[in-house]
Amino acid sequence: MEGLPGALADLRVLDLAGEPGAYCGKLLADLGADVIKVEPPGGDPARRIGPFFHDDVHPEKSLYFFAFNTSKRSITLDIARADGRALLRRLVERADVLLETFPPGYMEDLGLGYETLRQLNPRLIYCSITGFGLWGPHAHYRTSDLIALAMSGVMYLAGFPEDPPNRPYGNQAYYCGSIQACSGILTALAYRDRTGQGQMVEVSLQEALAMNQETAMQYWDLRRELRRRQGEGRRLPDGQWFRVPGIGTYQCADGYVFLMVGVPGFGAPLATLIQWMAEEGEAEGLTSPKWVETFSKLDLRLVTQLLQGADASMAVDWLPRFRHVDAIIERFVRSRPKQLLYQEGQRRGLLVAPVNTPKDVVEDPQLNARGFFQDVPHEELGILLRYPGSPYRLYGSPARIWRRPPRIGEHNREVYIGELGLTTEQLAALSAAGVV
Repeated sequence: MEGLPGALADLRVLDLAGEPGAYCGKLLADLGADVIKVEPPGGDPARRIGPFFHDDVHPEKSLYFFAFNTSKRSITLDIARADGRALLRRLVERADVLLETFPPGYMEDLGLGYETLRQLNPRLIYCSITGFGLWGPHAHYRTSDLIALAMSGVMYLAGFPEDPPNRPYGNQAYYCGSIQACSGILTALAYRDRTGQGQMVEVSLQEALAMNQETAMQYWDLRRELRRRQGEGRRLPDGQWFRVPGIGTYQCADGYVFLMVGVPGFGAPLATLIQWMAEEGEAEGLTSPKWVETFSKLDLRLVTQLLQGADASMAVDWLPRFRHVDAIIERFVRSRPKQLLYQEGQRRGLLVAPVNTPKDVVEDPQLNARGFFQDVPHEELGILLRYPGSPYRLYGSPARIWRRPPRIGEHNREVYIGELGLTTEQLAALSAAGVV
């Protein structure tokens, strides 16, 4: 597959996006598109976000920037300047896609909105990513990843019931918005193949994330019931913590594992775990007829009622038994390393997995066997940096990292002189004037 071109090898993208859309540009670039990152003179502000290579705070050494800008080229351009806008229009004439994340109305105020640019290039696909969309009562409100998570309802559902709403790790709003933008762009390309016409693609981070609530909105719409942050159990009215044994995160000898063996219909039942414990002499009486009868009553409906039901009395009745069983499971798990629990548990059909640290992920035998990671040479740093690979695998037109992230304006001469036909003197004058 190494010599095969990417699926989007004939596509040109002008990437004016900030953080909310950087991953979208990366997805397109790693699929083979010629993605030209249009940065302000001095570089994208994301270049100043850490961590940095060897802790050297420098715009050319931001690992955060590296992560989202593989396979792209870079030019510098100040589109707030008249000469900068003129150059962007020339670039648009030969582009397939323009991606931007400016506030609503900003590009229109510069004379660079979709309705203007489509006159230059009717085949142009113009993608805008904003916090709340281009219109509506909140369209001009300021936003961030955290605000989008809060306004989408996702944050309300994240975490444990006794805690305030939690923010999931990482910029999940930006990831989600970028993925939806990429999806919209590819759909618009398919439409253009049929009709010859480009179109506007608009992504609201709030809308992109609101889809991730699963059935929470339907619960309210149909039952007037608010879904709760569930975590791994529930807090009973008397303050006691309740969880079904075998479901949740357990500390082991060298970290944590996640078990889901108390839910019938999902892998081997709790009895299988108890049998394993008995073989090791650590079941502590859980194989007795009394407990076998207890476990036989745990069907999916009962477990759901115990964890989510409005009537807490049922959970109170089960609490002493569950606490006894859970304590025995905790002792069994705590004395064993996570890889042993994972391998032996999987052999027995149990849903169990290690809670991997970043180090564990990099060393994961499954990911490495499949060649998920890609070592990319950074000649100026004198090192190969390891990157996560593509989130999908295409066998006829592979997605991969084609080049390291670009340096600031690295391809100015290549684009402005080699492709737009500017002279060396013209480019030097534009640079001296701060346009590029």
